[in-house]
Amino acid sequence: MNVDLTAVGSRFAVIGIEDGGNYETAGNYCIYINEKLFTEKAKSVNYVGSLRPDTEYSVRIEGDESTSLNFRTSAEYVTLDVRKFGAKGDGIHDDTIFIQAAVMACPEGGRVFIPEGTYKITSLFLKSHISIEIGEGAVLSADTERYSYPILPGMIKSYDEKGEYNLGTWEGNPLQMFSSVITGIDVCDVTIYGKGSINGNASYENWWHDEKVMKGAFRPRLLFLERCRDISVYGIHLENSPSWTVHPYFSRSIRLCAVSINNPRVSPNTDGIDVESCCGVEILGVRFTLGDDCIALKSGKIYMGRKYRTPCENVTIKNCLMENGHGAVTVGSELSAGIKDIKVVNCDFSDTDRGLRIKTRRGRGKDAVIENVLFENIFMKGVKVPFAANAFYFCDPDGRTDNVQNRAYHTPDETTPYIGALSFRHIKCVDCHAAAAFFIGLPESMIGRIEMQDVDISYASSPESFMPEMLCGVEEMQGRGVIAENVKELILEDVTLRGIKEKPVECTNVDAVKGEVSCR
Repeated sequence: MNVDLTAVGSRFAVIGIEDGGNYETAGNYCIYINEKLFTEKAKSVNYVGSLRPDTEYSVRIEGDESTSLNFRTSAEYVTLDVRKFGAKGDGIHDDTIFIQAAVMACPEGGRVFIPEGTYKITSLFLKSHISIEIGEGAVLSADTERYSYPILPGMIKSYDEKGEYNLGTWEGNPLQMFSSVITGIDVCDVTIYGKGSINGNASYENWWHDEKVMKGAFRPRLLFLERCRDISVYGIHLENSPSWTVHPYFSRSIRLCAVSINNPRVSPNTDGIDVESCCGVEILGVRFTLGDDCIALKSGKIYMGRKYRTPCENVTIKNCLMENGHGAVTVGSELSAGIKDIKVVNCDFSDTDRGLRIKTRRGRGKDAVIENVLFENIFMKGVKVPFAANAFYFCDPDGRTDNVQNRAYHTPDETTPYIGALSFRHIKCVDCHAAAAFFIGLPESMIGRIEMQDVDISYASSPESFMPEMLCGVEEMQGRGVIAENVKELILEDVTLRGIKEKPVECTNVDAVKGEVSCR
């Protein structure tokens, strides 16, 4: 067992326990802070709050193994309590301006404190070099009257009409959107933490009604970070988002740790975390329970990807629990600037439609390169298709046209995307339904390399029929094995399928297959 101080602030710490477990630890442990019991059920990532600034603390971990560590909390300059600025926290009065006043008045190194209560708000805008604590029992409760929210224009021309300034965005395009419940634009060094919550209050009576129709502007997020850097979020709970829940956009050094995200299973486009054209993102110990993709990695549709060429890169996802979504970790389909260097390790996927899901298509462009994606030490249960990569994804108005869906060879050009190296190691899947894996590349741009090592997949006793991916000409499947089409190299090392109902490996236009699948 290894224990580390994952993060420390002036009033909180995050304790990591590595013992071979994923979201939960493999063993049973109690955590003591200054010899006082903190929890009898430690997880792999543990948020500890209610600490004092600039104070020494001792941590003792007791259980199957025992260890300890010491740390000192950070200094804090001042605390500004939003109640003293006029916020009522009664869930009735609009507290936006009072909380915003506290944020704007907070000096560098200071803390804005939101104590217990329900604070009705629209949009709050962040400021650099401060911390915001949403205290235990505190709820930032979002107004559902859309026209109470400011609008962020999509693209604004510069005075000389040679440059442009992007604010709003919707599904990879520069389009006007309502500002989010918490919005950060070009800010740095901000920490949001606490045991409180942010509730978007979205439902089919407001934001989710006619969800694809732009009414005034596109729907807001709960947390939107545009051109930000060094932003950290610890401990808080987010729920009922109007659209994507957390959306870092053209940002760097973003960390979300020990957070929980809960949106109804039937809610539309309420992804958990959408990382778009960002570099250096850590997602640690986050629990997702929602109705769309748990984590989606993106880099813009055609215009933004080609003009700014800012890929999504260096993303680490660790010790997370993904429940109920369409995909546990999805790459694309808006990826015109590329996705690379992605690590997903020590995670649990439960009842998601797919585990890894890659979505791309002709038209995304030559910069739409997916490279160096690693999944390692993953446990999946009830996932219908554990691995899926689809180069014929039928998104966008032209998604079902012959240019996108035709399986014949097209001459490669500047619109042709590419899927490179994908690695899956030490993975166990139980109660699989449709297919163990479904990989389909373009004939003119074959998937470069797929490695499956120490992968054990068993099928449900009564598997459901399900579409493995969204493309034309493919029907629902049930109990199928590894399906690969237009792949240069498929490496199968110690891959086991249990209860397979069809032949274990089905290949079409695969240049090299190394190894084989064991059936039991």
